[in-house]
Parts: sequence; C-alpha cells; structure tokens
Amino acid sequence: MNAPTAALPTVVIGAGPIGLAAAAHLIERGIEPLVLEAGDGAGHAVREWSHVRLFSTWAEVVDPAAEKLLAPTGWVTPEGTACPTGGDWAGQYLQPLADALGDRVRFGARVTGVSRAGRDRVVDADRERQPFTVHILHADGSGERVTARAVIDASGTWSVPGPIGGDGLPALGERAAGTRISYRVPDLKDPAVRARYAGRRTAVAGSGASAFTALATLADLAKDEAGTHAVWILRRGIGGSTFGGGEADQLPARGALGLRAKAAVDDGYASAVTGFRAASIEKIGEHLVLVGEDGRRLDGVDEVIVLTGFRPDLSFLDELRLGLDERLQAPVELAPLIDPNVHSCGTVYPHGVNELSHPEKDVYLVGMKSYGRAPTFLAMTGYEQVRSIAAAIAGDREAAERIELTLPETGVCGGAGLFDEPGATKTDGASGGCCATPSTLQIGAPAASGGC
Repeated sequence: MNAPTAALPTVVIGAGPIGLAAAAHLIERGIEPLVLEAGDGAGHAVREWSHVRLFSTWAEVVDPAAEKLLAPTGWVTPEGTACPTGGDWAGQYLQPLADALGDRVRFGARVTGVSRAGRDRVVDADRERQPFTVHILHADGSGERVTARAVIDASGTWSVPGPIGGDGLPALGERAAGTRISYRVPDLKDPAVRARYAGRRTAVAGSGASAFTALATLADLAKDEAGTHAVWILRRGIGGSTFGGGEADQLPARGALGLRAKAAVDDGYASAVTGFRAASIEKIGEHLVLVGEDGRRLDGVDEVIVLTGFRPDLSFLDELRLGLDERLQAPVELAPLIDPNVHSCGTVYPHGVNELSHPEKDVYLVGMKSYGRAPTFLAMTGYEQVRSIAAAIAGDREAAERIELTLPETGVCGGAGLFDEPGATKTDGASGGCCATPSTLQIGAPAASGGC
C-alpha cells in the first residue's frame, strides 16, 4: 500500500459490538478508525431488543482490546458470570466504548455506497492502488464522501428480517397484514405490547432461539391472562434436536431457553404445527388465516410473530467485487464452515482474515453480516474476526492467521441428518446471534428470557 493511502483511516460501518471492537483493535495496531453509524447511539440495533437477555455472560461479550481502551476511563467490568440484557450490553458497555473512541465515531451517518476512488466494479486498471470512497448520508439530509485505506462492514443484518413465506419471499397478503405482524420478540413489560398479545392467539413462525424466546414469553403471559395461546409454526418436523442442547450446552442459558420453549409446548401454552410452509395470509373477519403451500389452512389467529432469520443488506456494496456464496451470501471460504444444511448449532471453527477476504482487497464483512443468512453467530466469533483483520491490515500476517479463540459447544452436533425434512435448515427460524439472533439477533447470545 502506498504511503498516502496508508495514512488514510479504515472505515468501520456500524457502531454495534463488532464494529466498536474493530475500532479498538485498529487503534491497538496504530491504525486510525472512522466508525460510521446510521443510528443515533452506540448499539442502535441492540437497543431495539433491549429486553432480550443474552445467552452469553459478560465475560464472553466484552472484547479484550475494547476492555483495554476502556480501562483508563475508569470503566469497571460488569460481573463476569452474569448474562446481560441487550439494554445492559448497550448502556453499560457499547455506549461507554463509543464515548472512549470519541470523534472517531459518527452517529446519524448512513453509508449509502462504497467503491474504489474513480473505479467502478468493472475497471481493472490500477484498481488496488486506489483508496476506497465511502458515500455518507447524514441525518440532516446532507451528503459527504470520505476516503479510506480499508473498509470493515459490521452493519449486521437486523434491518432485513426474513418473511414468513416458505419460498423466501413474502407470503401473499403478508404486507397487507403488516399492522398485525411483528418481526421481533415481544417486550411484554411494555403495557401496549402486553395488551396486543394478552388473551389472544398468536402464530409464532421460526425454529431458532428467537422463536424459543417468543414461545417462553407468551407462555408466561398465558399463566396470567386467560385465552392467551401460541401456535408454533415450523417448516420442519420436531425431533430430538429441535429444542437445542439442553443441559449439555456449554452456554447454560442457551440450553435453558430451549427447555423453556419445550415446556411451553408440553404444558399446553403453545401448540406446534410442523412441516408448514406459508404461501399466503388471508384476513377472514377479525382473524388472520395462514395458508400453506400444501393447501392446509390453519385456524385463525389474532397476531403473527415472524422470526425466520435475517439477511444482509448488500445494496450499498454493489460497486465492490465481493466473493459470496450463492446460498448463504457469506464469504465463499467461510460458507462451508457455517452452512446450516450441513452443520447444527454446534461449534463453528474459529476463523479470521483467510476466510473473510474477498476479490476486492482490504474490504471485509464481519459480525452477523459475515454469516449472511446463517444463524450460528456468537459475539466471541466476531471479536476474533476483527482481531485477525486488524492484524492483516497492519501487515502482521502471522498474527492475522493465528487462532486465539475456543468456542463453547451447544450439545447439539450433527450433519444434514439433524433435520427431519430434506433441505430444511436452521435458518427457517434463526434469529440472529448465537444460533440465531436476538429477537433473532444472535450476536452475543440471548438467554432464558433473551435471544441471542
């Protein structure tokens, strides 16, 4: 890299847990980061599932480089064995970390495009010698362009939830019924949300941790509010692995969450409908009727909660040369390690720059976004990703290729035979973070009352 380009900052897209950790690792390597966040505060997406508890403990969701950066500010590490909620994580860790980074973090700065300066994706000539140009739309409507030596996209997948349609597209009528469909785990501490589901029948679509959280939450509501019932919709069948690793899971809160969802079904607070792939949603009187691709029509429900995973927004990266797997939309070298058609929510091999590189040099997708549509992400995985990438940008290849992470087992390990239906995958209900995403987010890993 020529000297003028090396003097430029590395742009980090997103001020969530992985983006802020990337900035901390870059600083540790003597590289100036510029973090661009579309929201108005650190952990903007995390705050939207602030009521969800992580599976992971504080010790597992605080990045080592970030902790070093925070130390001089007087920040005190929370109790390591406790599992924070999303709100705890954002307020007690992410916002203080952003504050410590100071003006290296810009809020209300939405990235609308990334390219090579003077080169669209077609042009080869002198391409790698050009810096990146990053287009920004500010909250006040003004625009800006900045140049960068490298780009780390940690923008996540929270803004693009999956639809209920079994073919990956919105079911007929899904958009029209939008006011009665939610794509988030409900926060029943909010009186308005509680009133929405109390005494009503709610369909919950999905088979990941977020769906488990919703089922457990609605079961608790049903104990206090007569008439409350959940209809759990799965695109596959129910087998021995459906509810996760239970007591064998090395993240105890994650195992406990699966057991709570199982209890909701066993105790009659939720009824399961298996092998159902939604084709349409019809409004019949005051109820919504879900119709399957096989012609089945379910009894009417009052509300629908869709927790079928998330997808990466790649639109603003269209002028870059990305190497993405055609199914998962994850980097081609990473995809075989996380493919839910092959792997369960068991251990994912720790990985770094080698698996995350693209044909376009010095651009990286990290965190949840690096997993595309796969649901098995943990915060610890993201921290290892950005440690490796920061080392690579700094030219320390040995450190970049070294693995410094051991991941916990889920107690559910297996190949394609894990699934009861050919072609069915965990993404049918993934939420987003650890084995899903809280409220489908699964970035740290929500717990008994939480998501990822």
